[in-house]
Amino acid sequence: MLKESVMRRLIFLFLLLCLPLHVNAGAQQYEPLSASVRAALSGAIADKKPPTSSFRNYEEAVEWLTVMSERLATRIPDTAYRLELLRTIHYEATRAGLDPQLVLGLIQVESAFRKYAVSSAGARGYMQVMPFWVKVIGQPSDNLFNMRTNLRYGCTILRHYLDMENGDLFRALGRYNGSLGRPEYPNMVKAAWDKWRLDRDPGKPLVSATAYSRKD
Repeated sequence: MLKESVMRRLIFLFLLLCLPLHVNAGAQQYEPLSASVRAALSGAIADKKPPTSSFRNYEEAVEWLTVMSERLATRIPDTAYRLELLRTIHYEATRAGLDPQLVLGLIQVESAFRKYAVSSAGARGYMQVMPFWVKVIGQPSDNLFNMRTNLRYGCTILRHYLDMENGDLFRALGRYNGSLGRPEYPNMVKAAWDKWRLDRDPGKPLVSATAYSRKD
């Protein structure tokens, strides 16, 4: 009886490991871009390394990195790599005019912080960026499994969709995930974003209520 129970658990674990790594990941859809938008996006991903910190001061850096590092520790045990990832997320999100904690929530939903995650549609890395973006706005040498490259593309793309949708985060997230008009993905990102927020105050509105209640 004991052996049968152990065997059933082993089979269950094997089947679990065979499941896709990120069932919530979608795929950005290719849409023709005007020459000006294409040039702007290409410029946005061009520089490779930040010249300065994205934190306003040392105290802010210590507080944010300490709290976020503690929350991320179970997913990424390596402290040095975890801090490097968090610094990069903060910089790339801030550079794109995004809340770094929103980007953390999006990464949690898209890839569960798996650097080499690949979706069934071919989206890659932490922010599940579709390879066609490299051809459209990048360089052939751009590696979407590289930490900074992936985050630079992902944040730039989300910023682009936000601009397209005039700041409507519900629709921008739908475009990012390839599920425009459906509420499941934006709501999952919102829930993850709530948990990553520094103050964790669910009563404080993150975006306009209509942005998350609309269905189409």
